[in-house]
This record gives sequence, structure tokens and C-alpha cells, in this order.
Amino acid sequence: MLVKKRSACSLILFILLFVSIQTTDAFQQSDLFALENVFDLEYASDPQIAPGGDQIVYVRNFMDIMDDRRKSNLWIINVDGPRHRPLTSGNANNFSPRWSPDGSKLLYASTESSSTELYIRWMDTGHSAKITNLTHSPGGLSWSPDGSMIAFTMFVPKKDKPLASLPGKPDGAEWANPAKVIDKLKYRADGAGYLEDGYSHVFVVPAEGGTPRQITSGEFNHGGSPQWTPDGEHLIISANRHENWRYDPNNSEVYKVSVSDGSVTALTDRKGPDSNPVISPDGSQIAYTGYDEKYEGYQVSKLYVMNSDGSDSRLITGNLDRNVGNVQWVTSGNQIHFQYDNEGNTRVATVTMDGEVQDLAENVGGTSIGRPYASGSFTVASNGTFAYTHTRPSYPADVAVAARNQQARKITQLNEDLFGHKKLGEVEEVWYESSYDGRKIQGWIVKPPNFDPDKTYPMLLEIHGGPFANYGDRFSAEVQLYAAEGYVVLYTNPRGSSGYGKEFGNLIHHNYPSQDYDDLMSGVDAVLEKGYVDEDRLYITGGSGGGVLTAWAIGKTDRFKAAVVAKPVINWYSFVLTADNPSFFYKYWFPGLPWNNLDHYMERSPISLVGNVTTPTMLLTGEEDYRTPMSETEQYYTALKLKKVESVMVRIPGSGHGIASRPSQLMTKVAHILEWFERY
Repeated sequence: MLVKKRSACSLILFILLFVSIQTTDAFQQSDLFALENVFDLEYASDPQIAPGGDQIVYVRNFMDIMDDRRKSNLWIINVDGPRHRPLTSGNANNFSPRWSPDGSKLLYASTESSSTELYIRWMDTGHSAKITNLTHSPGGLSWSPDGSMIAFTMFVPKKDKPLASLPGKPDGAEWANPAKVIDKLKYRADGAGYLEDGYSHVFVVPAEGGTPRQITSGEFNHGGSPQWTPDGEHLIISANRHENWRYDPNNSEVYKVSVSDGSVTALTDRKGPDSNPVISPDGSQIAYTGYDEKYEGYQVSKLYVMNSDGSDSRLITGNLDRNVGNVQWVTSGNQIHFQYDNEGNTRVATVTMDGEVQDLAENVGGTSIGRPYASGSFTVASNGTFAYTHTRPSYPADVAVAARNQQARKITQLNEDLFGHKKLGEVEEVWYESSYDGRKIQGWIVKPPNFDPDKTYPMLLEIHGGPFANYGDRFSAEVQLYAAEGYVVLYTNPRGSSGYGKEFGNLIHHNYPSQDYDDLMSGVDAVLEKGYVDEDRLYITGGSGGGVLTAWAIGKTDRFKAAVVAKPVINWYSFVLTADNPSFFYKYWFPGLPWNNLDHYMERSPISLVGNVTTPTMLLTGEEDYRTPMSETEQYYTALKLKKVESVMVRIPGSGHGIASRPSQLMTKVAHILEWFERY
């Protein structure tokens, strides 16, 4: 009996100990950012500050675990932080909020009905009403100065006579689907698939609702956000209305369009893009961005100002060697706010008419949550206060407010419920010299949570795409998931990256990939010198342009234990002829058409190095990717198999180039990369 009691006590103690261990393990697991937490992420986007500067409406984005989609609702908050509450709710997507000029109403788009429609909310009563019944989704929403009209852009289908006609089929017969006849240079686009015939045009509709009226016409596309002149009689737009626009895609102009009769007047005429026009408060001047066309891979978009009739155009940001975007006038009309990227960080700045630039805020971004790309936006009120999306490596975009000579304040904490009890990887900035020419290269090291400098860790090199883009000190779900699995992660901005000036960007002009490879390998060496990375456990991955460089790297070195080549270009010749923007790539990235420059195309193609590859390689691409088509992945996979290199091809159904656009797809991408590296 005593033995039985002791056995029972021992069993109970064992169970308690086991439960204690399991509970501790569960706590430790929940202490780290994990795949399932992707559905817990939220982020702010498109913050719209009220004209008077007292309130901000923004888009609150979240992940719907049942629909596996990113969803969005509108929230409002006072600029000093209180009264944070929803304006919309439910399963519909609500987005593109725009305050009326007097701040009494809010225009927005919603999928609440079966299609995307325009709605207006009266801010004093909280009542909302649908004001349109549209055939296609609207974009570029803008109020007229008196608040009586709304301008927007919308696709208008074009119906052509069939190329060939067949005799009528008998009743009840089941024939094959009709032939698809394509006669356009650009006939498909990533994210949109095969394009319907038609063009994007400008419309106006009464703010009280009614029938939209088409303003522009012709076989041209009109995008952006139409800008009203103060008298409400004209709209200022940017478009490429040249006869050769299909073959010269960057040659846009600024136009003035009559609201009454649709007549169009060109205000610019130079060779190159003139885009994003914004009218000064008094209507006397127009600010816009652009550059003189040089057909270089990386061309810096500058800020210009001209009179409202198109005369006296002058360069404002000539001393700033950075791309200018999101241009907004201040109420006084003597300064312009804008945002730009500088060394992996996005900033809001202001510039005088004399070209004097002053930074107002930094750390803009956080709306590209998968990888740490530049993103985000801001809007400015009449009193100079502005709202913007603010990010750090420890959280995606929150809403922040700032003003000139005032310190920025973050007024939301959308992910505090998630990251308040999670340990994330610490992000450390690093600068190092390229082995090629000693040039300084910027990067970031992400260490695993609970990092111990006396231990050694595997290292993962993650390469950005573009190639004319940049990573920075911003939140990245993918990078943090790698770090949570015990990897030291290195991501860098090799030559060609944006945010470092025209000369740095064009180091890869007609020269990509090339010495950017040396920049990346020098970064790996710089981290190895720190002593906490195991040189026998190095891994490499990247997507799009990063996939190009990953494939290029394993064709030049066998130092990596395994590689994941995501949505790559393998053969530039086939890419130029199958990607979704053929009139652009051959003209800006190469000296000319592929059949006239065969050696140049092949010398830059990773397929030319496949004979050197011994690294176990995973290919990872969306099946509906039209930017770097699946045929690129298939070529490389077959070449690796013929060489008997350990390789696997992972195809993501229903996914385009944004391979991680749905939450489960982001999880799928990360899970497959981690599993492949774990094998080696």
C-alpha cells in the first residue's frame, strides 16, 4: 500500500513537472514573434489630417484570418491623441478618405456594396450615403474648392469588333471558349492579369450624388489625382497623351482640362516625365515633379514650380540629389512639403521657393510590412501641422503628428497588444567598405531575440529587389520571423539602391548585376568579422531583383549552404519579351533591343553562370507573376535539374509578383525558406 502511494505521488509529481515544463515552453514560444502572429498585425496608412488640423482620419489595416485577406476600416483620432474610434466597421474594405474643403464631410471609397463605390459621411451627424453606382473602381479622389463636386479617375472599356466571326452554335451546344485576340504591346499587368481593352479617364460627379460625367477622352490613360483650379473650372492632371505613348512610357506632361467641355491644354512639353501636379493655394502656381530624359536606369525626380499657364518653369530642389514625392503646398504658398528617401530612411521635408530644404520628420513608412522597403505618406493641414505614417524596426506604421519646429509625436499604438509581450530581434545599423572600390555601403544586422555574443549563429543574407529601391530601419515581418528562428539576418543597400543619389544609383546602369555582388559579399565578410556568425552556416535569399542577385551570387561562389531564389529574372532576353512592361525594360536597363545586343543581355543573365552552381537551391514564385514571369523560374529550375543540383520549385497558386500579399502567402513564403535552410 505504501509502495502504491509512493508510486501515485511520483506519478503526480512527474505530471506536474511535465506540465510545468510544457507551460514554460509554451510561454517561451509565445514570447517570440511566430508565423501565426502574422494574422495579428495591424498598420495605419493614408493618414488624412482635417483642414483645420484638429483631427486625423486614417486607414486601419488588419488581417482577416477567415478570408485570408488584408482588410481596412477608417478610424479617427484627435491630433493630441484622445477620442480614438472607428468611423467604419464590418467586413467591407473602406479606404481613400478625403476631407471636404470645409472639414464638414468625408469622402471615401468602400466595397460595402457589390462593387467599389464612393460614399460621403457627414461629420456632424455621422450619417453616410453612397453617392455613385459605378461600373469600375474609382481612384484619385479630389473635392472641388467649393465642396460641390468630386473628381476621380475610372477605367472605361473599349469594345472592338471581333477579328473573326463564327456561325451561330445550335441551341444547347457546348463549344470551346472563344479565342482571345491581342493586338496591344502591353496586354497584361502584374496584379491585374490580362488587360481588358480600354483606358482610364477623368470623371466628375456632384457631391450630393448623381451620374458621373466623363471629362477626358481619347485612347490615353489618365491617372493620379486630378487637381481643381480655385475657380472650379479646370482640372490639372498628368498624362502621356503623345501619339507614341505605348512605346515611350515615361514621356508624360501636365495638362489643364476644362470641366465644361473637356478641352485639353498642355502646360509642359519637355522630353521626360512631368508628373504629380499640385496647385498653389491661390491658384497662381503649379508644383510638379520630373526630370529631363536621359534613358538612364536611375533618374532622380526633382521638384519644379511653374505659373498656372505653364510659363516660367523653374527647378526648386536642384541642390537635393534625392527623389522628391508626395508634394503638398503649405497655406502661405511660399513653401512646399514633400517626402524623400535618404540612406534607408524616409523623411518629410519642406522647401522654400529659393530651394532651401529643411527636414521636418523622419522614420516615415511601415506600410510595406513584409520586408523593410520605403513606404508611407503624409498630409498637411492649413495650420502647418502634418500627419504621417511612422515606423521603427519594432512596429509597422502608426499615426504620428508633427509641425515645423515641433517634435514629432506618435499618437497610436496599433500593435502594442501584440509586441508588448514579444521579444523581437534587435536591429543594428552597419556601414562597411566594398571590396570592389572601397565605397561605403549601408546595411542592417538583425540579431535573434535573447542574442548571446559569446555564441555563434547561422546567418541569412536577405537581398532587396528593384533594383532601384531601398531597405531601411523599418519594420519587417519576414526578417523578424527569420530572427525568431535563431538567424542573424543581414540586409543591405548595395550600389544601385535609391536614397543615395544619382551617381550611386547609376553605378549599375547597363551593368546589373555586377559589382553589387561585391557589395553584398563584403557585407557578409563584415558581419563574420564580428565573431558571432558561423561561417559554415551561411544562407542567401532575395526576391525579384534580390532573386536576380541570389542566383548571380551562387553562380559565383559556393560559400552559402543553401539558397532561395524568389521570383527571379534568369534570362534577360526572355524577360524583356515576356514581362508586363516591355517598352520600359529594354530602353532603360539595356543598351537596346535584345537581338541587337545579345552578348550584353547574356553576360548579365544569371543563367550564364548556372554551370558553376553547386548550392542547394529553392525557386519560389507566384504562378500569376507577370513582372518576373514563371517561365524565368522554370528555366532556372530545369537547368539546375539537368546539372543534378539539389533543387525544388515552389509555385504559389493565385499569387502575382507580390508573392506575400495575402497573410497565408507571407507565412508560406517564410515557412518554405526556413524549412529549406533547416535541411542544410
